[in-house]
Amino acid sequence: MKYYPIFLDVKDKDCLVVGGGPVGARKAETLEKCGASVTLISDRHSPSVEGLKQGAVCIKIKSYEKEDAEGRFLVFAATHNADLNAQIKKDAAALNILCNVADAPENSDFVLPSIVDRKELIVAISTSGSSPAMAKKIRQDLEKHFGPEYAQFLALMGTIRKRLLSSGHAPDDHKKIFYALIEKGLLGLIRANDDIKINAVLQDVLGKEYQYQDLVSTGSDE
Repeated sequence: MKYYPIFLDVKDKDCLVVGGGPVGARKAETLEKCGASVTLISDRHSPSVEGLKQGAVCIKIKSYEKEDAEGRFLVFAATHNADLNAQIKKDAAALNILCNVADAPENSDFVLPSIVDRKELIVAISTSGSSPAMAKKIRQDLEKHFGPEYAQFLALMGTIRKRLLSSGHAPDDHKKIFYALIEKGLLGLIRANDDIKINAVLQDVLGKEYQYQDLVSTGSDE
């Protein structure tokens, strides 16, 4: 195994993206979606950058300077200039900051996987940089398997877990409860939008006070 797999919490972390093309825009958008404080620097921008959420990403129209990387949590070199990307990587290394260089895994401290995003469910696919096209194909196949019902299911499980904890339920007993919900086909019932049978399963495993619509509305308020 070439890379150490990890899911990184970037919430409120200062991250720098250098490059105003579609690749830089995608990296900035994903970072912002994960809660990072993102600055994107480029001397010119593509329509992709102009389409980023207003105010969510700090966009600076300027040439990159080493000082731009200082104090960052992560740096992304995503320009069309290989020499500039290499300089950004060198600057980041001197500052002990991890750097990803677009389309150059061999010159990066980490690579970005292709992902299936179902909110709480994140499936990451990597070919260790050897074939991004194959990673994309695998992602597309997995997206067909892991539909939106997985996001709904995990949101429900999270709400149930919080309610159990708030009622003083022993955490060690949670595994048995969640296995029972899975084994009774709760995911398939959510996929089928069968609220009656969903409630029957919840009440059988957890008790009459657990109602699907109530749990869903509670989860959406949190």
